[in-house]
Parts: sequence; structure tokens; C-alpha cells
Amino acid sequence: MAAAYVEAYRSGRLREKIETAVRWLKKCSLCPRLCRVNRLADEKGVCRTGRYAVVSSYGPHFGEEDPLVGRNGSGTIFFTHCNLLCLFCQNYDISHEGHGVPASPEQLAGVMVELQNRGCHNINFVTPTHVVPQILEALPLAVEHGLRVPLVYNCGGYERVPTLRLLDGIVDIYMPDFKFWDPQVADRLCGAPDYPRRAREALMEMHRQVGDLTLDPSGIAVRGLLVRHLVMPENLAGTEEVCTFIARHVSPDTYINIMNQYRPCGRAMEVPALRRRITTEEYENAVAAARRSGLSRLDRRTRRFIVW
Repeated sequence: MAAAYVEAYRSGRLREKIETAVRWLKKCSLCPRLCRVNRLADEKGVCRTGRYAVVSSYGPHFGEEDPLVGRNGSGTIFFTHCNLLCLFCQNYDISHEGHGVPASPEQLAGVMVELQNRGCHNINFVTPTHVVPQILEALPLAVEHGLRVPLVYNCGGYERVPTLRLLDGIVDIYMPDFKFWDPQVADRLCGAPDYPRRAREALMEMHRQVGDLTLDPSGIAVRGLLVRHLVMPENLAGTEEVCTFIARHVSPDTYINIMNQYRPCGRAMEVPALRRRITTEEYENAVAAARRSGLSRLDRRTRRFIVW
């Protein structure tokens, strides 16, 4: 299956999407923050990113979900800054403190091609929401230098549907978080009370574009939706509600990673409930809730519910 963006490049649709996305930077409305700053003039809003993307690091990553990693790794590009800014972020130095180097479209395209040449199975954009125009600008240059592997949009779930529609026919694999179900929790932990609504809208739009996750004969993802959900202390994430929504309104065959690696990072100590890791019982309860929700995806090898 050819990567979606190659045909968009050939047809001219990619160029049209670039023009629209860059135009939006003049009064930025890419994400739900709606800062309306002129990023073309290097003004900065919540994401603290101006005209050019900032890259923290890149390389083959072997810690991602199995269908992305394969034998040669997922070609991850970690973008600096974030539009969500969870106070417990495990990449706090990148998302909040801004460690990274600005990258021109030519440099970003070069990174993509380099990762493909190193054998990576995909190009995995980590925290890309605030740099969608910059990614789109770099794509034609990368295609012209031979880029062909699938693109992964690895985001926090705080998206605007109009921005996601710019990526229709460009992104092959969406991998969003669905972090919180309760607006009050989202407000306390990332200052975004509309997060649950935005995440619901985003997942439905993503699935509309790419459908359920599809694997090639070797087990490598080529297209579709893969959702991450981090279990948090005292059920702050609302696991059962999140999974039930996905099963009923997205697809019961959604691949979902119920993650157990929460640990206090960043400013987590400011919230009493976040000062500890989750317990074994909390994680087991979360997995049980996912099973009750109606999600039905089975692993072809083990015939078990998918929990990565």
C-alpha cells in the first residue's frame, strides 16, 4: 500500500493544503487554543513556536507500539513545545522548557529521508499539532528525494477537526492519546477543560480518514488508528468512559494501548493524587474496564484483547 501523501503530491492536493496551512499561521488557529498570533512574523502563543518548527531529537525508536517498530524501529521526530502542556509531562524538558533546535523545511525533509534510509518503517511525528504547516511544507522536498514510508501523527489528542482535515490524504497512521474524560481534570492538569470534547471529535475524524489499524503480512502498520490511554492514579483518566466511547462511537476494533507507565514528572508534585505511580490493582481495574467497554480487537497470534 503506497503512502497516502505520495498521491497527494502527484495530484497537486498537497500544494493546496500547504498554502492553506501556512495562511492559517498568520492568525494561528491550528489548535483549540486559538491564540490568533501571527506566527509568520514569529509571534508566539501557547505553543511558543513561531515560523519554524523546533526539533528536540530524532532517530529510530524501539519503544513504540509493536506494529510501528518492527525490526528497524519507528523513525521518530520529537518536536519541541506543545499545545497541551500537561503539568505531569514525561518530556517536560522538551514540551515546557523548550529544548531543541529550529529546523527549516529543507532540514526537516532531510531528517525524514535519513530515517527512511536507515531502515525505519515509518516517519513518526511526535507532538506535531502545532507544526502541521511546517510538516506539510517539508513533505514535497522529502518526496522528491524518495520518501515513501507511512507517516504517523503521534499527538496528545487536543486537536481541531479543520486542522485534521488538512491531513486527510496525507497522514497514514494516527496515534492520538485520549488522556482524560472529565473536563475538570483536564482543566486542572493542562488548563484545557474542552480537552475531552476535542479528543472525542478528533478520534472520530481520524477514524473517518484512515479506519481501523491495518498491518502488512509482516505485522507492520501501514494505515489506520491506534489510540493510547495512560492509566492515572485514582482513575483521574476515566478509563472506562474513554474506552466505552471508543467502542461505541469510533470502532469496537480500535487498537488501544492501555499504558501503565505513569510516574510523577514535571510539576506533578503540585497535585497530591499525582505524587505516586499507579498500583497494580489500578492497572488491572483499568484493563478490566477496557474489556467491559465492548472493544473487541483480537491479536492474531494470541487471540487476546489488545493491550500492548
